[in-house]
Amino acid sequence: MNRISNAYSRLRGQLGAVENDLIDEFVSGKIDRRTFLRHGSMLGLSLPLLGGMAGGVGLLSGSTSARAEPKAGATIRVAAVTPAAAMNPVSIADQGGLTLLIQTGEFLCVTQPDLTLKPSLALSWSHNEDSSVWTFKLRSGVTYHTGQTFKADDVIATIDRLADPKNASNALSAFKGILSKGNTKKVDDLTVEFHLDAPYGSFPYVVSSDNYNCIMLPADFAGDFEKDWTGTGPFKLEKYTPKVGANFVRFDGYWGEKSLPDRVEFVFYDALQPRVLALQGGQADMIDQVPVAGGQALLNDPNFTVIREKSAAHEQVHMRCDTGPFQDKRVRQAMALSIDRTKLVAGLFRGFAAVGNDSPFAPAFPSTDTTVPQRKQDLQKAKQLMEAAGVGKGFKVTLTTERYIEIPDYAILLQNFARPLGIDITLNVESQDAYYGKAVFGQSDWLDSTMGITDYGQRGVPNVYLRAPLLSDGTWNGAHFKNPEYDTLVTQFGKTGDIGGQREVAGKIQNLLLDETPIIFAYFYDYLVVTKKTLVGIPPIANRLFLDRAGFA
Repeated sequence: MNRISNAYSRLRGQLGAVENDLIDEFVSGKIDRRTFLRHGSMLGLSLPLLGGMAGGVGLLSGSTSARAEPKAGATIRVAAVTPAAAMNPVSIADQGGLTLLIQTGEFLCVTQPDLTLKPSLALSWSHNEDSSVWTFKLRSGVTYHTGQTFKADDVIATIDRLADPKNASNALSAFKGILSKGNTKKVDDLTVEFHLDAPYGSFPYVVSSDNYNCIMLPADFAGDFEKDWTGTGPFKLEKYTPKVGANFVRFDGYWGEKSLPDRVEFVFYDALQPRVLALQGGQADMIDQVPVAGGQALLNDPNFTVIREKSAAHEQVHMRCDTGPFQDKRVRQAMALSIDRTKLVAGLFRGFAAVGNDSPFAPAFPSTDTTVPQRKQDLQKAKQLMEAAGVGKGFKVTLTTERYIEIPDYAILLQNFARPLGIDITLNVESQDAYYGKAVFGQSDWLDSTMGITDYGQRGVPNVYLRAPLLSDGTWNGAHFKNPEYDTLVTQFGKTGDIGGQREVAGKIQNLLLDETPIIFAYFYDYLVVTKKTLVGIPPIANRLFLDRAGFA
């Protein structure tokens, strides 16, 4: 005990107020070991140091799916969803595309199964006193598949490209209001400084695998990614045929441990059932994401392994606040009150999800204020709200959404939940490319529809969820929600570095969103990957399929 106390004392002398507050939260029992590791890694404390402070033994993360050591030399076949658009790292926004992107590209740091941040192309990071400037030390000896050397100029060019509004960058969902073009500075060839628009305590997640567009590319990248798929990752492209598939092989010039598999082959499918049949029939070794709806045959089959990871992934139901029947917040509240969330999680997800409370603060986040009352189904109150809003007899509305995982089934359930209120919902279920369009206002069914459902993948912190779809100038604000008080609270949340302070601000945000209800967050689903029993070594990182340590036992 004295040894641990002395270690804490020595560490305190080297750290600032935010880091010491984290230690206080852990010592007092207010946060668990997972949260301590996760938050500490974001602040730039090394994982070995954090593990020692937490009394951990052995590795901090790893695959819970592994039952034996994977052997080298495998060919792994993946039954994957078809990418929705051309492979452009700047604008890519769909599951099929980002899964391919991370096979060849790498990030400065990577979110781990326990949501800590692991150094990758960055060796370490630190911040100034108010977290307005972050300094990243880069890894030396890294080369691209094309032979170029990775250096600070590449980081600057990559970030400026993603932060430039003229490029229609999907990464603006994370960068807007946090880091502007021109504010990434070179210190030397292996050091960069990020000068933020405002202090932001969770910045490392913005340039991590959380921000899936943020793979590092050469400074002279000209936008022709499909020409050679250049990256620094453990795999390099062998062959890519749009709408058909992609093959990757080991990159022998990789800076780290060489990939265990010789090859990874992706075959694209537009629907879930053919993917299920491919795995059952032996034509595939794994499916990269399996929804409960339609995937029950695999989830209950002892011949397959289900890698399950709780996450903050969810499907947002946005309702236009500026036009149409949902302008009155009482109507939006009524729609939210029509949903039986417990039955929804039990029926649609067979328990592979957690109930949501109409804010992005999932149970997985330590900043979530769990004292905020849970919204439950209340049809009587919902009808009263409809009457008070002058639409007691109901109305007709079209719900536009994407054909992806369980979303079409969720849309039907919403249609049924709304019927007792007299809300007549017509469903318009589109392909992903039609739904997202160009992902900008005026050219996207997603962002222009009166009501819609959109899938949001896992993030290590709630910040993107809070900003992109809900800030008044949010890049993904399909609800067209504008609330100055909310904007102020989100800015305050971003500046707050200690967990206790974040939790206090989170409670205010949660209560405000329950009142305004621009978006329904009914659940947060588990991320499920199904593999052959003999395929091991895949880390359970929600929404990110890293295969370089996988193989057959």
